[in-house]
Amino acid sequence: MPLGGPVERYRALRLIRGFEELALALVTSGAIPGGIHPYIGQEAVAVGVCSALGPADRLTSTHRGHGHVLARGVDPGRLLAELAGRVDGLNRGRGGSMHAADLALGILGANGIVGAGAPIAVGAAWAAKQARSASVAVAFFGDGALNQGVLLESLNLAAMWRLPVVFVCENNGYATTLPAATAVAGSATGRAAAFGIPAEEVDGMDTEAVRAAALRAVERARGGGGPGFLECRTYRYEGHHTMERRMKLRYRSPEEVEAWRAHDPLPRAAALLDPATVAGLDRAVAERLGAAREFALASAHPDPAGALDHLYADGLRPRAGAVA
Repeated sequence: MPLGGPVERYRALRLIRGFEELALALVTSGAIPGGIHPYIGQEAVAVGVCSALGPADRLTSTHRGHGHVLARGVDPGRLLAELAGRVDGLNRGRGGSMHAADLALGILGANGIVGAGAPIAVGAAWAAKQARSASVAVAFFGDGALNQGVLLESLNLAAMWRLPVVFVCENNGYATTLPAATAVAGSATGRAAAFGIPAEEVDGMDTEAVRAAALRAVERARGGGGPGFLECRTYRYEGHHTMERRMKLRYRSPEEVEAWRAHDPLPRAAALLDPATVAGLDRAVAERLGAAREFALASAHPDPAGALDHLYADGLRPRAGAVA
């Protein structure tokens, strides 16, 4: 999905927001089993960063990753089918919400393990450098990953080897229900600075600000300047996971949520366009999501007899008796 202009970026923002709202409805109806981690509120980060990438670039995502893969150009029908566990999903219904991947688009996978996408992106960047390719890798992660050793190890290797990788911290202020202010000593950018990695803090609710910062970091990495680090200050309007709706957790005040709604990235992006254009884009996205819903729910469920297929990279099935 080319995101070179304000129209394309608004369309992507609206697509991600509408997709997540549709996914929430399908979780409620039971069509999506297990729930999801909604991305609503953080759309500007995905769109801003992905708009700075070229077709040969790669990214790793997180448990809250629908926005990243949609901004990169994944078909919403196939992603929705994946969430619903259907055979026409991106990964034949086997990855689900937290493990969507599309290698053709450079999406090396979302990841349910906190911070685990960082070393994968570093590996992709190392491979690109070895091949003398101009591609750049991006690792998305949340503030909850800032204290994970694997992230710090990834920062160290990237800095030592001057790899073309950009680390993007989506700091939404909470690791599940734990406020980052009570768990993170120092700062996110300070961690990068300790390894000599250029770091920048940006308004993660402003698509254009994120894009500008991402362009600087990506261009520096592509030109041989080594890794970069962006801390995008953002906010999720929904809970950490849809299970919160049942649990009725109260770790954020209504006043806090409403204060952040004043910074909603969609109206900010819409303000750059004329109202007629915005209305037309909204209609087009709604139609596309309607078609995505029909496609996903019409797709078949996988045959249980093939549950062990694709378990190994070489296609071999486990030996008889290996699995109870």
